[in-house]
Amino acid sequence: MSDPAPPPLTVAVLAGGLSSEHEVSLSSGTSIREGLLAGGHRVLMVEIGRDGTWRRDGEPLRLEPAGGLLGADVVFPALHGPFGEDGVVQGLLESLNVPYVGSGVAASAVCMDKVLFKELMAARGVPQVAYAGIREENFRRSRAELLLRLAELGLPVFVKPAHLGSSLGIVRVTAAGELPEALDAAFAHDPLVIVEAMATGLEVECGVLANPVAPDGYVPPLASLPGEISFPGEWYDFKAKYTPGGMELRIPAGISAGAAERVRVLAVQAFEHAGCDGLARVDFFVEGEHVLVNELNTMPGFTPTSVYAKLLDATGVPYPALVDRLCRLGIERHTRHRAHTH
Repeated sequence: MSDPAPPPLTVAVLAGGLSSEHEVSLSSGTSIREGLLAGGHRVLMVEIGRDGTWRRDGEPLRLEPAGGLLGADVVFPALHGPFGEDGVVQGLLESLNVPYVGSGVAASAVCMDKVLFKELMAARGVPQVAYAGIREENFRRSRAELLLRLAELGLPVFVKPAHLGSSLGIVRVTAAGELPEALDAAFAHDPLVIVEAMATGLEVECGVLANPVAPDGYVPPLASLPGEISFPGEWYDFKAKYTPGGMELRIPAGISAGAAERVRVLAVQAFEHAGCDGLARVDFFVEGEHVLVNELNTMPGFTPTSVYAKLLDATGVPYPALVDRLCRLGIERHTRHRAHTH
C-alpha cells in the first residue's frame, strides 16, 4: 500500500517589496499562487508595498515576534533583490518563528552580494570570470589607480551594482573612456559595484532543488538539465529576461555531455559552498569543455517566462510538485533547526 498523500498546506505568499524588482516579484507571486492552488493548497497573498508596508487584502498587517504570519504553515517569499532576497526578510521571518521557502539569512546575504559570493567561490576553487569589486568611497578617493586596475580586465567589461538582480543597472562598456560614467551610473544604485570581464561562449543555466533529509542522512540536491539561453541582443538584459519572446531557452543546452555534467556538478558545489537551502539557479558561461560560474540566485523568478521552473519541469519536477516540495522543505528545515537548543 502506498503512503497517504500529505495534507494540503496553508501558504502565505509574499510578493512586491521595496526593490526595483517589485513588479517582477508580483508576477512571480501570482504564478506561485496558481501553482499552489493547482496542488490543492490554501494560499494567502501578502503584498509588500514600495513603502515597505505589508498588506493582506489591502489592509496593513501587524507582525509580532514569535507570532507567525496569518496562521500559515509556511511562507513563500517570492521577493527579488534588496530587502527581500538578501536576508532581510528571512531574518524577519525567523523572528516570527514561521517556516519559509528558500535559503536562510546568511546564504541569502552572501549570494545577493555579487562580490562576496565571488570571493567565497574563489576561496573554494570554483572557476569564474575575472572580476573586481569597487567601493564608491574608494573610487572617489583613488580614481586613477582603480581605473588602471580595471584596465587589466580588458574590454568589453560589464559594470553591475553588487546587490541588484534581473540585470538591472548593468552597463556594457566597450571603450575605456566609458568606464567612469558606467561606474557612476552603477553607484547610483549601490555603493558597491562589480566589474566583470566579458566571457565568451554560451550562457547556460542550471536549477538546483534540495532533497528532503533521509532517515540515514544527507541526500545531495538535484541539479536540473542545463538550459542554454539565446537572445537577439548583445547580452542577456532585463528586456530579454522578462519580455515574452525576448529570449529562447533550449533544454538540454547545446553543449557536450562532459560540459553538461560539469555544469551540474558545479551548480551543486556552489549551492553547498554558499550554504543554500531549498532552491537556487546557477548561471554559467560554457565554451567547449571550459565551464565558468557566473552567479547564483537564491530566489529565481517564477514568472511565466522564468527559466528555473522550466528547467525543473524538463528534469521531471512539474510546477505544482515543485512549489509543493519547496514549501515542505521549508517546514522540514524549520522543524530541524528548532530542535536545537540555542
